[in-house]
Amino acid sequence: MTLTRTEHDAFGPVTLPADRYWGAQTQRALEVFGGHGERFSPELIHAFGQQKVAAARANRRLGVLPATLAEAIEHAAEKVASGAFDEHFPLTIWQTGSGTQTNMNANEVIANLANLALNGELGSKHPVHPNDHVNRSQSSNDSFPTVMHLAATLQLRDQLLPALGALRDALADKAQAWAGVLKIGRTHLMDAVPMTQGQAFDAFAHQIGHGIERIEGCLPRLRLLPQGGTAVGTGLNSPEGFDVAFCEALSAVTGERFTPNPSKFEGMGTHDTLVELSGSLNVLAVSLSKIGNDIRLLGSGPRCGLSELRLPDDGLTSSIMPGKRNPTLAEVLVQAAMQVMGNHTTITLAGASSVFELNVAKPVLIHNLLQSIGVLAHSVRIFTDKLLRGLEINRQQLNDNLENALLMATALNPVLGYDRVAQITRKALQEGLSPKSAAVALGFITPEEYERWVRPELMVAPGLAERP
Repeated sequence: MTLTRTEHDAFGPVTLPADRYWGAQTQRALEVFGGHGERFSPELIHAFGQQKVAAARANRRLGVLPATLAEAIEHAAEKVASGAFDEHFPLTIWQTGSGTQTNMNANEVIANLANLALNGELGSKHPVHPNDHVNRSQSSNDSFPTVMHLAATLQLRDQLLPALGALRDALADKAQAWAGVLKIGRTHLMDAVPMTQGQAFDAFAHQIGHGIERIEGCLPRLRLLPQGGTAVGTGLNSPEGFDVAFCEALSAVTGERFTPNPSKFEGMGTHDTLVELSGSLNVLAVSLSKIGNDIRLLGSGPRCGLSELRLPDDGLTSSIMPGKRNPTLAEVLVQAAMQVMGNHTTITLAGASSVFELNVAKPVLIHNLLQSIGVLAHSVRIFTDKLLRGLEINRQQLNDNLENALLMATALNPVLGYDRVAQITRKALQEGLSPKSAAVALGFITPEEYERWVRPELMVAPGLAERP
């Protein structure tokens, strides 16, 4: 039998589990919205703890919260921020579009923890009240978007940006190591002219570098917080200077420099910055999809595919074909990219749900945004560590491709002209000849001239074939 306790709020008595630290409003939300389905990521809940720490410090500093209560709230909020009370946040993301229920959940848990520390009783709302004290100088309408910015910023800093930096560096290392390794480029999926393996991986490294720059370009706007706007952006019921005191306190808690949004109305009524960030993640997903697909295609084989790359063995195989190896980690990366692209569509629609002074799709927006950040950080990290670092080249296959590539004859354009070179490639393809043999058979050049003019190592940079 589950033990219960009864609490009261403005709407009357509420029965809830005796061992839970949430209160009446959270319990009512459970009964209205249900307790099943997706919940917010722990990172968002921890960010709420940090937000409440900063609010308590700002309220104490400005003299609107007694020191004893402020300290108790701060210590309780620190426990929430540490993750020690994650199980006491049971609500689904499918709730009011302002995120009010999760803000109240945080207020109630923190109030109960503070009251127990002050020798009060669970559910008593005394001496710390969830609204009057934990939520003082705040509204869900400015607190929830502040937490959205906070959680996104910290996840970028601690998870995604380090993973992307490691990926960029690993790609650059491969580019340098393979700078002199010749291969045949491909356009339209068809053979083209020579390039180096290093050039291909240098392109990948630049893609990721640009992705990092796009994300970092969003950070100054992410660090602008709407806290202090309270209900609609005017700051009603908050002391003058609360926004500044709050941002200073939060900066000290997190190590990130947050500043007040000069337009609380913009920060509460719109989430353009978060949509912008999602757009940067969407571009990154496009880049990662290209990289993952190129590597798994170039590694196809081992005997009947392109087989220019050798992927490290991950120990996984087919359920029916013994010993078959698959590009599993590249597939993980590509699937993660697909998820992010889908999330961006949802985030775009959620961002467009701003009406008058409030965006009313905050929960679904931040849920998808944090999922995008998390899935990218994880997939990039394992792709880098378990595939890219162990990736090798198949030199024999690359050399064979070079020797037989029809479009090597493109280097003869300045010497023989486009039409003659077209005759060479046509004859070579139709008769199964090398381009060298076809050129000699047509009487256009001697073998020695071909060797002098068609030099793949010189074809990977600007220049013209040496004329006789």
